[in-house]
Amino acid sequence: MSLLDLLRPKGRRKRSPSSDRGILVFANTSEVIRAENVLKAGGWPVTVMGPPPELQRGCDLVVVYPLIETARILSVLEEAGNPPLEAAPLSGPLLKPVDLYQTKDFGRHLMVRAANMKITVDKETRIIVNVSGGGCPDVPWLARELTGRPLDEAVSPRDQGHTLCAYALDLALKEMRRLCSR
Repeated sequence: MSLLDLLRPKGRRKRSPSSDRGILVFANTSEVIRAENVLKAGGWPVTVMGPPPELQRGCDLVVVYPLIETARILSVLEEAGNPPLEAAPLSGPLLKPVDLYQTKDFGRHLMVRAANMKITVDKETRIIVNVSGGGCPDVPWLARELTGRPLDEAVSPRDQGHTLCAYALDLALKEMRRLCSR
């Protein structure tokens, strides 16, 4: 296998051990969203997670990526005008990214929390009954747009804005749809 083969993005594959992963740190949520879009469009298996406390730099999200592809990924992000503040390997027990999802089953209702945002659905009707959390100015508007709608008809909060709250709520909505499709 040549060096060029190693730098080419791979299709979907099993998650590598943390020693084979790195974290990209950005200044704000908009930069994380742009980086995720650019890298996924390029075929890289990236995920967005909460940063370990040691790497927090102002944004509550980081992009986890295949470490072996650091040079190519940094080049692509630089060309896209969206370079990270820092790229760090995931090594050692303290540099573990934080899982964004928490789920709570209330019997008839299911709540998913992603970062600082929560969405609750009636499991029988699949209607969104509550949206809460966050401190961004768009949260009341997003809550009004989603509450009372069927889960499958809810508009993506990510398409509505670029705040951390909109992004986290979109992640919670996607996770809720995944859980309710079982």
